[in-house]
Amino acid sequence: MFSGSQEFSPLPSSPSSSRDSSSSSSSSSSSSLPAARRRSPRALQRHGSLLAQYSALLESYTEGELRQLIAALVERYRQAMNSGGHELPLFPRAGSRRKRARARHKPCELRELEVSVSELGLGYESDETVLFRYCSGTCEAAVRSYDLSLKSMRSRRKIRKEKIRARPCCRPLAYDDDVSFLDAYNRYYTVNELSAKECGCV
Repeated sequence: MFSGSQEFSPLPSSPSSSRDSSSSSSSSSSSSLPAARRRSPRALQRHGSLLAQYSALLESYTEGELRQLIAALVERYRQAMNSGGHELPLFPRAGSRRKRARARHKPCELRELEVSVSELGLGYESDETVLFRYCSGTCEAAVRSYDLSLKSMRSRRKIRKEKIRARPCCRPLAYDDDVSFLDAYNRYYTVNELSAKECGCV
């Protein structure tokens, strides 16, 4: 399961054998002593230590447990590919987590997008393009006592059937000017309250 090969030195001999070898080596001249081994870089030591730990861990599994582990990883990878993912990191990078956190906490603000009239979904057939402005962002900083109390009432099942939202939402506070266009049959239309002009948490 590992791409590289790692050679492990044999276990050190017992203390008695080391004493015997030390006594015999003391009688020989100092020139016959082997040179001191050069210490490997710390990163390589950590890498070798991890490989040794994983090797010992995998050796402790039975063949059936290893098959279950591999089947679970393959199934997880297949689900990620079916959902549009290109890779499945076992340990997500801290940078990607920070990016997602920043994306979730962007303030409520006005954004714009150039689209065709047909893409607006209002039933008009036209190739004309309009500038569609919309509101996007979170409203965590706009939570009030009302929102907290409403959330508590819902958790206590005091409010059950009503469709309510227990947090402020980023919505238009004002709308832009009316938008006029010609459809595919040269008919003239005007649509009001199409694009947002100002956004806020309501």
